[in-house]
Amino acid sequence: MFDAHVHIIDPRFPVVENHGYLPEPFTVADYRARTEGFGVDGGAVVTASYQGTDQNYLKAALAELGPSWVGVTQMELDTTDESILELDRAGVRAVRFNLRRSATDVKLLTKQALRAYELAGWHAEFYVDATLLLSLEPVFAKLPAVCIDHLGMSTRGLPYLLDLVDRGVRVKATGFGRTTIENVGDVLRKIHAVNPEALMFGTDLPGSRARRVFQDSDIDIVADAVGDDFDKVMGGNARAWYRCDTPGGRC
Repeated sequence: MFDAHVHIIDPRFPVVENHGYLPEPFTVADYRARTEGFGVDGGAVVTASYQGTDQNYLKAALAELGPSWVGVTQMELDTTDESILELDRAGVRAVRFNLRRSATDVKLLTKQALRAYELAGWHAEFYVDATLLLSLEPVFAKLPAVCIDHLGMSTRGLPYLLDLVDRGVRVKATGFGRTTIENVGDVLRKIHAVNPEALMFGTDLPGSRARRVFQDSDIDIVADAVGDDFDKVMGGNARAWYRCDTPGGRC
């Protein structure tokens, strides 16, 4: 299992109150205890809104988790090229845009995403409700590699999400209790039918602010929806997307 969406909240590093919220700590040790027995051999540590653009927590988490883990970061717009390359050497493989928690200048967003891709091959990850996906078409049309978090959060923009999937966009099968989707299995089946390479499973632990955090039974929902491609959705698709040559090698 490659856990494609994990938040590590290490109390050694600062967090920033966001919309009146501060998370409880969730360390690497906490994560390992919660997923013991799952066969996790890699994953992606994703920077949350309350972690701002702090890179020290992310580098520390990746160093502790090991070379089969990658990072997804948020950056200041004036981040230097060398800083991006340094983060790439530390295992970062994507830049995230959290459009649910903060306003973003679309032109500057596009410029930053393209620069990260051209410098280090990073893709862009978007935390956004599917209802806003169509408005982001000018951005998606310019970006060579895009991933959408948490199944797009709702079914209201599902037709457009499926169109994006048909054009190569990846979708994280994560945060089932975070979305407003009533039938997660049906959405998984529709995405998988368009592109079996698109779905990437993740626990979204610790599930900060979610109505319901990850449950072991979420894995059963995935298994029922994707059938023979279960192993790909649980690991293979994400390893390929994050450019991990082997489960034990540096991603």
